[in-house]
Amino acid sequence: MQFKYPELLYALFLLLIPIIVHLFQLRKFKKVPFTNVAFLKNVNIQTRKSSQLKKWLTLITRLLLFALIILAFAQPYFSKNDTLNKPQETVIYLDNSFSMQAKGANGPLLKRAVQDIISNIPESQNISIVTNSKTYKNTSVNAVKNELLGLEYESKQPSFNAILLKSRNLFSKEASSIKNLIFISDFQDRSDDFQKERDSSISFYAVKLNPVNTQNVSVDSAFISEVTPTKLELTTILKNTGNAIDNLPISLLNDGNLIAKTSTSVDSEATVTFSLPANEAINGEITINDTHLQFDNRLYFNINATDNINVLAIGETDADFLKRIFLDGEFTFMQTSPKALNYNSISSQSLIVLNALKTIPPTLVSSLKTFTDNGGTLQVIPSENISVESYNLLLNPYGLGLLDDVASEKRITTINYGHPLYNKGVFEKQVKNFQYPKVNAFYNTLSNSGTSALSFEDGKPFLISKGNIFLLTASIETENSNFKNSPLIVPTFYNIAKQSFKTPNLYYSIGEQNEYEVKATLKNDGILSLKNTELNFIPRQQNFNNKVVITTEELPSKAGTYSIVNNGDTFENVSYNYSRTESNLSYTDLGSIEGLNVDSSITAVFDTLKSETKINALWKWFVTFALILLIAEMLILKYFK
Repeated sequence: MQFKYPELLYALFLLLIPIIVHLFQLRKFKKVPFTNVAFLKNVNIQTRKSSQLKKWLTLITRLLLFALIILAFAQPYFSKNDTLNKPQETVIYLDNSFSMQAKGANGPLLKRAVQDIISNIPESQNISIVTNSKTYKNTSVNAVKNELLGLEYESKQPSFNAILLKSRNLFSKEASSIKNLIFISDFQDRSDDFQKERDSSISFYAVKLNPVNTQNVSVDSAFISEVTPTKLELTTILKNTGNAIDNLPISLLNDGNLIAKTSTSVDSEATVTFSLPANEAINGEITINDTHLQFDNRLYFNINATDNINVLAIGETDADFLKRIFLDGEFTFMQTSPKALNYNSISSQSLIVLNALKTIPPTLVSSLKTFTDNGGTLQVIPSENISVESYNLLLNPYGLGLLDDVASEKRITTINYGHPLYNKGVFEKQVKNFQYPKVNAFYNTLSNSGTSALSFEDGKPFLISKGNIFLLTASIETENSNFKNSPLIVPTFYNIAKQSFKTPNLYYSIGEQNEYEVKATLKNDGILSLKNTELNFIPRQQNFNNKVVITTEELPSKAGTYSIVNNGDTFENVSYNYSRTESNLSYTDLGSIEGLNVDSSITAVFDTLKSETKINALWKWFVTFALILLIAEMLILKYFK
C-alpha cells in the first residue's frame, strides 16, 4: 500500500492525546456518607468495573476512528507498478506491408488495426507511431487520426531489427519513465527472424494479427523461354498458398488491350506460356482474378524495339570466330585494322575488342582510355608475341598489366560461377569435369587487383575483369590454344558484349537497386525522366557520349510501366513490379521469444497496459470504516451500561 500524501501520517502522533486523557483521570471524586455502607460498597465495586470496560472500548474505538480519518486524508492506494507521478511513453509499430491486406475476422488486418488503435487510446495521450515508411513522434491519436485512416499499403518492408532500433530511439533518455513498445503486425515469415533484444527498461508487447484464410494466388514471375525469327515464347509462373484451384483465368494485355486469355489449374505452382510476335514493342500486363492479396495479381513487363549492340574488333588477324558469336539482329559487328581505323567511330561503340594486336599505337591507347572513361567496355586478347611495353601503357591505368610470356602448357580448369559472366543462365549446375581447354604459353600479370573469371589449374588467371575491362592472359590463336573450340568461348564473349550495354530487363522489382542503360545522346543539361499517368520523377543517372546509365532503388514506389523521356521525346519503356516475398502467407511463431508479451487483440493489450498502470484508491474504504466506528462509539456510549 502506498500513500499519495504520506506527510499527513505524522498526524497519527495526535492519537497520544486521547490515550493520555483516558489514562489520567483528572476529575476528583466526592464522597457521600450513607447509612447502609455494606450495600453501597457492593454496588460501587460493580459500577466501577463496568465503567472501566466502557472507557477502554471507547478509547479503542476513538483511536481507530481518528487513525482511519488520518489515513483517508493521506489517500492510500494499491498499484502493480510504482506509476504515480511517473511519465509514461508508448511507441507503436504498425505494420502496413502488403500482407496486411489479408482478411481478418473483422475485415482487412490493417484497417481493423487502425480502428482499434483509435478507439483504445485516449485522444489526449502522448504516443509515437512508426509505420514502414513514416514516423509520427510525440503526437496524439486525434492529431494523426486522418492520416492513420488513409494509411496505404507499402511495398517497403524494413527488417524487424531495423524497426526495433528505430522504435527504441523514439523513447526519451529519462530512466524513471515507464516505456511500452507495441508491435502490431501479422509477423509474416521473413529472411530475418524477429528477435527481441533484452532491455529491462522497456516492456515489449506483440499483437499478432491472424488472417482467417491463408489462401493466395500470385503472378510470381515471367521470362522469355524461346525466341524464333517470328515469335517469342513468354512463360509465366503462378504460385499458390492454400487449396488447389481447378480453373484460374489468366489474361495478357498490351497497352491495356486484351490480346490473349486462358485458364489453368494451380496446385502449388503452375506455368502458362503465351506467344508474342517477334520484333514488336509490347507494354505488357499479366493479370489474374484472386480475391485475397491484391498487390500480386498483376505483373507488368515490356519488350522494347531491339537496338543492336555495336561491337568493333581491331586487329590484323582473322575474326571469323567473333562474327559467329556477334550475329546480326542482336549486334552490329565491324572489324578493322589499326591502320584503317576511323577514330571517330570509337565513341559510338559499346564494346571494342583488341584482337591479337602485336603493338598498340599510343594514339589508340589514348582514344581507348577516353572510350572506357565514357562507359565503354574493352576486351583485350593478346597475340603470341606482343610489345609488353605498349600493352602495359594501355593496361597500367586500370591496375592491370602483363609481363613476359611463359612457355608452359596450362589447362583452364576453374570457372568462377559467381562472376557476372556466368552467374545467370549459363550453367544449370556447377561443372566438375569437362574437356578443359589449354594454352601452350601465357603471360604473367603485374597485379592481382582484378577478378578472375577463368583460371588455370595452378590458380593463375586466364580471364581477368576489372570494371569495364576484360583481359585474356594468353593468345587464343589456334597455334597457342584450343579455347576457340571450347564451349566456354560463346557464353564468355557473348555475355561480355551483352553486359557492355545493359538494356532494360522484362521488368524490375521495386525497392531493389536496378541499373540499365538507354541509348541517348543528350546535351550537357539534358536529363532523362521516368513517367506514367500517376508518377513523374528524375532517377539517378550518368550521361556518357552515346548512352545514359540509369540507377533506381527507392523510386518508383508504385508498380507499372514507365516511359523514359526527355523534353517530350520517349526513348523506351521500363516496367516495375512489387516484390513477391509477401505473397507466401506463412507466419512466425512468437511463443519461443522470452520476455515478449504476445496477444492477438489490440484491445486486450491496451487493457493490460491500463491494468498495469491502474491506481486502486482506498480512501473511500477508510472513510466507510471510520463511519462504522463512529456509529459503534455512539452505540457504546448510549446502550452500554
